[in-house]
Amino acid sequence: MYRVNEDYLKLPGSYLFSTIGKKSRAFKEAHPEADVISLGIGDVTQPLVPAIIKALHEAVDDMSRAETFHGYSPDLGYSWLRETIAKNDYADRGCSISPDEIFISDGAKCDSGNIQELFAADSRIAVCDPVYPVYVDSNVMAGRTGSYDPETGCWSDVIYMPCTEENGFVADLPKERPDLIYLCFPNNPTGVAIKKDQLQKWVDYALENGCVIIYDAAYEAYISEEDVPHSIYECAGAKECAIEIRSFSKNAGFTGVRLGYTVVPKALKCGGASLRDMWARRHGTKYNGAPYMIQRAGEACYTEEGRASIRGLVDYYMENAATIYDGLKGMGYTVYGGVNSPYIWLKTTGGMTSWEFFDYLLKNAGVVGTPGSGFGPNGEGFFRLTAFGTHENTQAALKRIAAL
Repeated sequence: MYRVNEDYLKLPGSYLFSTIGKKSRAFKEAHPEADVISLGIGDVTQPLVPAIIKALHEAVDDMSRAETFHGYSPDLGYSWLRETIAKNDYADRGCSISPDEIFISDGAKCDSGNIQELFAADSRIAVCDPVYPVYVDSNVMAGRTGSYDPETGCWSDVIYMPCTEENGFVADLPKERPDLIYLCFPNNPTGVAIKKDQLQKWVDYALENGCVIIYDAAYEAYISEEDVPHSIYECAGAKECAIEIRSFSKNAGFTGVRLGYTVVPKALKCGGASLRDMWARRHGTKYNGAPYMIQRAGEACYTEEGRASIRGLVDYYMENAATIYDGLKGMGYTVYGGVNSPYIWLKTTGGMTSWEFFDYLLKNAGVVGTPGSGFGPNGEGFFRLTAFGTHENTQAALKRIAAL
């Protein structure tokens, strides 16, 4: 008789955002007259910009002609996209990343979940708490996290790095040495960014202790402060200890189009094993590449027109962030984030837990957010709102919350 991977059975409940979706749908079914505004799941609302649409149409036309038709893409992605990324996202910021260290994928979420396959089954992981759930859940599935304690919400073999008001939601270096360190800045869910000198300390720690940093930079386009690094490779020595994951979803609106990339430097080695070569082998075996049309759309993001339009999208969402941040602060809420990030992290009121606050907002204001406890034990008592709604819905949601 066949057996299942029992590590999957260890996962408590369903994925956080699936649970939010189910709760929201149940409320709408029970209250069909309700006009529910979602500021929970970090999905964009504004359409793709004209430069991207033009590139998509042209690429579709390419697929209709034998002389310009494209089948499987190269393992790493098309060279013209990797070269464009290497110049614009790295060389222009003083980072030396070569095109063959860049791997095109269908999004940062998949790469965040799959990257753990490069490492030994008994590797210890360290995560910020609260944290994007994919980092922990994917390691649970791989059998790397030990047993789950429902009382504490913690896994026995995971090293948790608390991110609290006391440390400004930037974790302290772990006292217990991990093998893998997951970092996300600007951070999801807290919206907090990290200064370059702070990030350099993490790189130095990883080099000294033989760790690899998995650096999720999905929200780098929202950085507005000059002393906040856009890439971990702005730090000395990072190419020897860090993998960086990027996304087109939140800056260019590709949540429904799907495109991302991961950088694995050649200098990142374990003994005689090159992690870059291992990831290339995994990519070639398990992935057939993002579609030609989508990669052309990604390339268009770096044109003069594309960059200007995408900057407009980011500014649009950051206006929402300011609206939420200022509005909640004016109501007396304690709020964080919203400066270098499209996320606002607020404390719940009235002694409510995160999920009680979720139910309270949904029932009394018709507003959906994300309970902080869904991101980890230290997220309890907090709540995340996203700036990815429309201006109209964002303003309407704030008026409803103010009326409570």
